[in-house]
Amino acid sequence: MGESSEDLQQSFFRRHWEGYKEFWAERFSFLDNYSRFIKRDKPLPSWSSFDVQEFIASDPVHGPTLQTAREAVNFGLTGSVIGAVSTAGVTWKYSRSLHGAGLSFLAGGVFGWTFGHEVANHWLQLYRLDTMAAQVKFMEWWERKCEGRS
Repeated sequence: MGESSEDLQQSFFRRHWEGYKEFWAERFSFLDNYSRFIKRDKPLPSWSSFDVQEFIASDPVHGPTLQTAREAVNFGLTGSVIGAVSTAGVTWKYSRSLHGAGLSFLAGGVFGWTFGHEVANHWLQLYRLDTMAAQVKFMEWWERKCEGRS
């Protein structure tokens, strides 16, 4: 005969679930650049600052971009510290609430990190650079270097 109501309901939910997954996969498609480095059978070993500096010196195209992206992290860290301490301090001064100061510390850190990266984006003109391509080139270089070792 026809399909039972359970089969129809399951296909209804399955259809919507697949649509939901497709929607978010499209929004986060930039993560596909990193999937071959993340979803490996044997993970890549960790690298040191010396390895990053070696890549920066060896690649004249993507090296300076990676160096600039690494400098931008300092802006984010500075913004995070300033945001966390200042918001927690103001909260503690006016409320004397430990949990409120803790939440303000966390929120201020996140907001400061975001604001610091926006400052870095303009100060270092990151909007002109393809930092993701530089990071992917570094990961490819590191992958080749590690395979040559083993």
